[in-house]
Amino acid sequence: MGELEDWRQVSLLSVESDRLKRWYAPGLLVIGDAAHVVSPVGGIGINLAIQDAVSAANVLSGPLLEGRLGTRHLRAVQRRRAPAVRFVQLAQELAQRWVVAGALDPEPEAPFRLPRSLKRALRMPVLRDVPARLIAFGAWPVRVRGAARKGVERGW
Repeated sequence: MGELEDWRQVSLLSVESDRLKRWYAPGLLVIGDAAHVVSPVGGIGINLAIQDAVSAANVLSGPLLEGRLGTRHLRAVQRRRAPAVRFVQLAQELAQRWVVAGALDPEPEAPFRLPRSLKRALRMPVLRDVPARLIAFGAWPVRVRGAARKGVERGW
């Protein structure tokens, strides 16, 4: 707080995508924004965080219940989730570059135009729904299973 002199120093939202190289250490696992920050483009950050939590529950609940949780289990959570996070960050970068930036630039060099073939393809319901499905369910949807499901059924 001693560095802030004017409200304008904090009013700008810095938007960036980033991720930790390693999401775990002995006895510690970080998920969601703590492990990977995504752009607000598409409003998908909360979906990724929930998917991280479900995946962590699936991987860790059995070893936790059996008292044998190790660093390899924490590493397994990152191995399962990192590809989906990279995919979302790439898709957001492309959306930012191709769509959002053009809409925000007051003097665009050339307006972004989809190729005709892509426009036609996006009229087909199967392809048209792909972006919405990716935002809603992620690239690799996750479901509560195994010991994690038993824990949910028991109320913990």
